Amino acid sequence: MMRKCHLNTCPVGVATQDPVLRKRFKGTPENVINFFFFVAEEVRQLMAAMGARTLVELIGQSDRLDKVAAVNHWKAAGLDFTKLFHKVEAGPEEIRHTELQKHPIEHVLDRKLIAEAAPALATGKPVKIEAEIHNTDRSAGAMLSGEVAKRYGNDGLPEDTIAITLRGTAGQSFAAFLARGVSIDLIGEGNDYVGKGLSGGRIVVRPPEATRIVPEQSIIVGNTVLYGATEGEAYFRGVAGERFSVRNSGAIAVVEGCGDHGCEYMTGGIVVVIGQTGRNFAAGMSGGIAYVLDEDETFAQRCNLSMVEIQPVQEEDDLLEKLHHHGGDIEHKGRIDITSNMNRFDDERLHRLISQHLHYTGSTRAKEILENWESYRPKFRKVMPVEYRRALIEMERARYGVAAE
Repeated sequence: MMRKCHLNTCPVGVATQDPVLRKRFKGTPENVINFFFFVAEEVRQLMAAMGARTLVELIGQSDRLDKVAAVNHWKAAGLDFTKLFHKVEAGPEEIRHTELQKHPIEHVLDRKLIAEAAPALATGKPVKIEAEIHNTDRSAGAMLSGEVAKRYGNDGLPEDTIAITLRGTAGQSFAAFLARGVSIDLIGEGNDYVGKGLSGGRIVVRPPEATRIVPEQSIIVGNTVLYGATEGEAYFRGVAGERFSVRNSGAIAVVEGCGDHGCEYMTGGIVVVIGQTGRNFAAGMSGGIAYVLDEDETFAQRCNLSMVEIQPVQEEDDLLEKLHHHGGDIEHKGRIDITSNMNRFDDERLHRLISQHLHYTGSTRAKEILENWESYRPKFRKVMPVEYRRALIEMERARYGVAAE
């Protein structure tokens, strides 16, 4: 109602990282239960007014619909709703659900993956799986992850227990909800929603070894990649579509470029972009950190600065020198620690993530950056939400026992 979900200023403490505002949220599960009791009571009253004792009696009774207000609306002018509102004159069995919908999932790719991963699922014994994948194979890895979760819960399995190599073009929602302990190396390309809800697994998408494309200039995965991811890692040797890492709340990702609205509504995790971004980067981003390579110094024009600030990537040595210099001043030493802790290991963290990207994908772009690190590092920009940074600083102050300035 307030339309402030993207501004981190939610007055009732729901959509915010601000600890002061979050204290205002007084909701409990019992409130939701009570609300649905009221909903059920009102439904009973409406049904009684229509002379019906059960919902079954109302299914298919299109004559009960209030059609006049809708049909007479100016937007409906010229539309014929006769067939839509037609009342079928038949018995109850003809106008209600009588048979189960058929979902042809008996022979989907995940059945093969689950069968070959049986030793890992049963005893935790590491397995390696190789298979082909096609764009008709949707949500590949999701059913397998469900089997992992069923047996091992959110803890999953040790890293790379189920190591899968796939070749081809993946369908929608590739590696959705991938569980911890499952890693998928896709040699090919992905569609939209790769890594949706990533839950601890690792995703690698890279072009075939003999490809003639230039990966850092070519799309490798589609739109809305890592939507709602909570943890895990993803490495993409190529460019992602729009809304990359939207609503990411904990996953780590490296990509060689992305379209518009990158890191939109992101609340946690780390994203590294070693290429160009589209416009409106970081819109509604209230948490997490992004590192973006800004070779032509135009990134600030494409970044939405309503909730974030852009900083240089600092070197660890500079900050350690400051700490050493102020070593005798306990309070000042604490203040230096607090204000720089998020930056302190930026250089090391960024170098490590790009190194991992090279390791998993063989990226020539990553290799070039690492071999010329001293010249590339100053070209990276750190994107961090202002309120998120402030909340972390307050947590650090409390840990060090340093009073707020």
